[in-house]
Amino acid sequence: MRTLKRLRRAVITGVGCVSPIGIGREQFWQSIKEGRSGISEITRFDASDLPVRIAGEVKGFDPDQFIPPKDRQHVSHAVAFAIAAAGLTFQDAGLNPQEMTLDERRDIGIILGSGGASLGFIEKQYRYYFANEAKKASIYTIPTATPGSLPSELSMPFGLKGFSHLISTGCTSSTDAIAYAAQNIVMGRINQVLAGGVDAPLAHSIMLGFCVMKVMTSSWNHEPQRASRPFSRDRDGFVLGEGAYFFLIEDMDHALERGAKIYAEIVGYGSTCDAHHRVRLDETGVEPARAMTMALKDADVQPEEIDYINLHGTSTELNDRIETRAIKQAFGDAAMRIPMSATKSMIGHPQGASGAAGLTATLGGIAEGFLPPTINLEQPDPECDLDYVANEARPGAIKHALCNCIGFGSKNSALVVKKFEV
Repeated sequence: MRTLKRLRRAVITGVGCVSPIGIGREQFWQSIKEGRSGISEITRFDASDLPVRIAGEVKGFDPDQFIPPKDRQHVSHAVAFAIAAAGLTFQDAGLNPQEMTLDERRDIGIILGSGGASLGFIEKQYRYYFANEAKKASIYTIPTATPGSLPSELSMPFGLKGFSHLISTGCTSSTDAIAYAAQNIVMGRINQVLAGGVDAPLAHSIMLGFCVMKVMTSSWNHEPQRASRPFSRDRDGFVLGEGAYFFLIEDMDHALERGAKIYAEIVGYGSTCDAHHRVRLDETGVEPARAMTMALKDADVQPEEIDYINLHGTSTELNDRIETRAIKQAFGDAAMRIPMSATKSMIGHPQGASGAAGLTATLGGIAEGFLPPTINLEQPDPECDLDYVANEARPGAIKHALCNCIGFGSKNSALVVKKFEV
């Protein structure tokens, strides 16, 4: 983006989310500030036969408020979450697409990030087929199985006629989607983009698959709120989560002209791949470090200028250690004094929505002057020795922040945002 920055600037003017710790940015930010855990026993389906029976499940969400009854059987939880989060985002941005002209709606694109899109919905449909109950299945099973149908499900109810794209790069999906949205703004292709991430992986077969991989914790079924423990000595796996975290990303001049409030500016992005393994990270941490360094260079920001880092922080033994190692490589001496934290300690791991969830927490810190905490960090791993803002939020001004993501397939992406200044 750096060669194009003189042309246009990409800013965030709307924030909306559906999460395990609140629906809407106000509830989410308050929960983050209080260090509230959204991990609980699974109620979406019967998990009693699984070794893991807890998750970061969205609570208090009624899909019927957002999906017409005639469409409900054809729509996944991911789509319902996305439609709700999109509506909240437009409301927060002071826009109503239904009141816009055709040309205005043609000037709003969609770029979403998702790891599994509507996999849980597909599992349910296939159960009908395999039980010889095909009449119960949705006639849209096949189109819904195409991940690209997810942004289409948003384009239609809001009448958005700009591009409608899905990025699926595993856990880095939403970080990449946000960056690509910003690049389209900077390049002058469009004025506004609805961007972010959504995943709804809480389904029996998906949970079972992760259990087979032995990457989720099974030690805390009796104490769900203590289960997600990034950087802790006794961590033993992640907690699966779900949710949708969206933003309206807009050309700065366009936003100022309409009098929009601006949360932050997107100023840098970097992405690399370890080219190492389907799941395991390269223990050197070189490539995630390089992604962060690229993002800093793209933003024209020095390591010591970063005031906060939102970490990928999955609560797995390998990821947390390697991420710590990568940050030391990318930030040098500055690494030891920069406060950083793992949002997943409160919401679990929302897969492809991870980066967007972390950015939502970061924007709360920028807007309200606090540093989000990493809860359940009672005994840090000796190899994880940075300032993870343990257990309680702190007051703190954030001008520049970096959001980091590391995904399956050895993908690494980092985003730098800046408190807005004209």
